[in-house]
Amino acid sequence: MLALLYDIHGSIPALDAVLEDAGAAGADAYLLGGDYGAWGPSPLGCLERLRALPCTTWIRGNGERWTRDPPLDRQEVLEALRERESGYGTEEGWLYSLQTQVELNGVLYVHGSPLSDVESFPAEPGEDDERMLAGVSGKAVVFGHSHLQFRRPGPNGTQLLNPGSVGMPLDGDVRAAYALRRDDGEFEFRRVEYDVERAASAYEALGDSFGAMAAERIRRGSD
Repeated sequence: MLALLYDIHGSIPALDAVLEDAGAAGADAYLLGGDYGAWGPSPLGCLERLRALPCTTWIRGNGERWTRDPPLDRQEVLEALRERESGYGTEEGWLYSLQTQVELNGVLYVHGSPLSDVESFPAEPGEDDERMLAGVSGKAVVFGHSHLQFRRPGPNGTQLLNPGSVGMPLDGDVRAAYALRRDDGEFEFRRVEYDVERAASAYEALGDSFGAMAAERIRRGSD
């Protein structure tokens, strides 16, 4: 059984709760979908836990890309990133080198969409869906980035599925979110209780604008 973990954002309390739940559910392999912890409270702690898992497949999120390729067209993001280092240290190069997508057993896994790691499919069908598929058709596409747990049909015979965010859900539910792909090929969404206040306080303790914003996101479960 494959556990799909996206958008952890350096939250040890959320990650530990999800790993315990996934193990109890029978997960024996892990698809790790990016945004592991850059600029979060415990980026290296999250990497340590993920590397200890059996049978892992990693892809790169925009958080890993931005350590070497910052978004020059987004001034507000640049200012936040300049407040301090990513926290990855010498791991930055390895994380930047990760693949941007992978296909496993007929399912395509990306961070945002096949087109981009910062453009993600909305919960409702939109006019940009086909553009973001970048020619992909006839298969399930699993993606993250928006921190919204949902699934729906997409154009050209696709199925679009977002497991949600482990460390910073934004769909109004503060519980950690992930998904399983069972051995029969079916997907199962999961939500897990964890110590939300501990996670939010860890972000606040960073003492910068990103930390303050992230803490409020975690407490609300939304922007």
